[in-house]
Amino acid sequence: MVENKLNQGNFTLPGEAGYEELTLDLAKKWGADAIRDSDGTVLSEKITSTGFDIYSTICLVRIDNQWARANMDKLQQNYLMSSPVIAEGDTVTIDPLSGFFREQFKVNANDDPNKWWQVFDRTTSEEVPAALWSYDAKKEIVTIKNAKKWHKYTVNFLAYRIWEAISMYNHITNDWGDRDHLMPIDPIYPQTQEFILDYLGKWLKEHPKTKIVRCTSMFYNFAWFWGDDPDLRFTYADWGSYEMTVSPRAMEMFAKAKGYELTSEDFVNNGQYCSSHNVPSARLLDWMDFMNEFVVTFGRKCIDKIHAADKKAYMFYDDHWVGTEPYSDRFKDFEFDGLIKCVFNAFEARLCAGVKGVKTKELRLHPYLFPTGLKGEPTFMEGGDPALDAKRFWVNIRRGLLCEPVDRIGLGGYLHLVEKFPDFVETVTQITAEFRALGEFHKNDKPYTAPVKTAVLTAWGKLRSWVYVGHFIPGVELYELTESLAGLPVDVTFLSFDDILKNGIPKDIQVILNAGRVNSAWVGGEHWKNEKIIEAITAWVANGGGFIGVGEPSACIHSSQYFQLSNILGLDRETGQTCGKPKRKYTTVNQKHFILEDIERDLDLGDDIDDIYIINKDTQVLTDKDNSPRIAVHKFGKGRSVYLSGYKFTPQNTRLLHRSLCWAAACEDSFKPWTCSNINTECAYYPKSKKLVVVNSSDDRQETKVFDSKGSSISVSMDPHGIEIINA
Repeated sequence: MVENKLNQGNFTLPGEAGYEELTLDLAKKWGADAIRDSDGTVLSEKITSTGFDIYSTICLVRIDNQWARANMDKLQQNYLMSSPVIAEGDTVTIDPLSGFFREQFKVNANDDPNKWWQVFDRTTSEEVPAALWSYDAKKEIVTIKNAKKWHKYTVNFLAYRIWEAISMYNHITNDWGDRDHLMPIDPIYPQTQEFILDYLGKWLKEHPKTKIVRCTSMFYNFAWFWGDDPDLRFTYADWGSYEMTVSPRAMEMFAKAKGYELTSEDFVNNGQYCSSHNVPSARLLDWMDFMNEFVVTFGRKCIDKIHAADKKAYMFYDDHWVGTEPYSDRFKDFEFDGLIKCVFNAFEARLCAGVKGVKTKELRLHPYLFPTGLKGEPTFMEGGDPALDAKRFWVNIRRGLLCEPVDRIGLGGYLHLVEKFPDFVETVTQITAEFRALGEFHKNDKPYTAPVKTAVLTAWGKLRSWVYVGHFIPGVELYELTESLAGLPVDVTFLSFDDILKNGIPKDIQVILNAGRVNSAWVGGEHWKNEKIIEAITAWVANGGGFIGVGEPSACIHSSQYFQLSNILGLDRETGQTCGKPKRKYTTVNQKHFILEDIERDLDLGDDIDDIYIINKDTQVLTDKDNSPRIAVHKFGKGRSVYLSGYKFTPQNTRLLHRSLCWAAACEDSFKPWTCSNINTECAYYPKSKKLVVVNSSDDRQETKVFDSKGSSISVSMDPHGIEIINA
């Protein structure tokens, strides 16, 4: 328990007109120094005149529906792939929007379909010549001639977005009834830019008491396609994807800037779209670079206008963040004053904390003050328990904040919903006290970290640090791993294959971690066909580096191996290609290995990989299942490797990962200092202030011991979700 001695500041409260007394009472109780509006709420004069810093939210691409209606050809667009249709004769008809949510999309027939669309025989992967298909704009039907019977056909077509996705979600979630459907306008057009800048100038004058303009976010939303099937409402979603930045004008500008043309298929990608889970093509990376430059250039004009009005500009690192790329070298050129990230867990907290080029970093906590959560579960309504939700979200976020700080926290939504949930009010009071206490420890100090700097190797590298392509996705190995990493006392960086080709492996790296499934961006796909990558990593491990592979590390259908680093790992996977080759027998290591010393119950590595076999007689199998190694270690030259057949974020697996990192780096002695004996508890030690922070992330009471740098132990008893601060 933390006493609320630091009870003021660094907290942003969502205010609400009509609930002024509640707003001001909670501002005092939670120590708010700023009050914000939210999508669907406004702040009254009684609130804005109280002396608090006022955050006002603006989304620059959904600011005036009247202008949008008068300029429908300036709405944002994207490519969609129609649902496949099987040819039952030599003529096929396709309704492009069949299966999509027609309140979100409208077919764009203003720009010549024969120029901008494509039709494919997906059975042969061949494009159908434009002369063999036509579009009837009145019937909204594509007709394909000379089709091959029983082949599968699709249409890549342009669609206007006639309902902005975030507003649509908020509207439907909160049952806003007949409120206007807000439409997103596209700043790629000079007329739209002129309108936005003019509107922003007037808006700034109309908000004299606003100190901070919260841009939500800039211009382009992450890809979020809705369908008409209530059982499959979302047909495609990716927080880091660029599908919603596309328009004919942008494609023409791209061709002029880059010297070549893109097509619809570059974005549709056989229906996979440009998912961040897939290895990005060089053409996609060029498009992202082009859009990033545009967003920063025009975005800077908007920020300059905000600064000229003597106000600060903050960016919401969600929603319309696509094209801003906070981990790119250009982000600093916006000159934002602050960055706000919506968070549920530790790696999202670290994502915000790690951004360079912005002074103030703020987390928007969950649960959001809506009746239901993101998955429709009850929150601030009958059957909901928002206090418990808040505690569980906070203890995950808190793990990340032990390692790296942010400056502020806050909430969003409808404040009046908390009136029936006094336990939630008290929980937030405690959370604010803990946050402020942690912030004090980080001032002029850094927590102890073991000498095990870890590089997570992916196709994206730094650009997608902390795998930001959406909130936590259970079952994706690298999401599960980074959630564990986010709270461990080790330095973490993100490395791409191109980084290795250009600059080699950084000298301060002790361990490289590669995790995921074959062909995913997280493992690397065809990057593993590059001999220079294999040479660089093999030499590095042979000279003393550590390598941890999870799932299908270095997997690629190439040469005689499946794992391209099989010699380092000491094992490979049977995929049906080497069934005729006898496999080495192994005996599971009986003695307790360093990595397994804290394993007290059966391992749960999630949906782990099977059919693993060893290829070196000195590969040590620590655990197996159905004659397939689950955990194995191998020494290669002066270096070491660890293989895990899968990964799931649990306290036990987090400890397993911590030990694996230390063993792979050959620094087992660095593991114990400032580590807890109980895997359900974790700690951070701040050497300058000599403060030890111990946290319990579980729903149960825990007893633990913390081992200091001299080998002594400190006993701690902790309440559920508790925190203890000790002079050490």
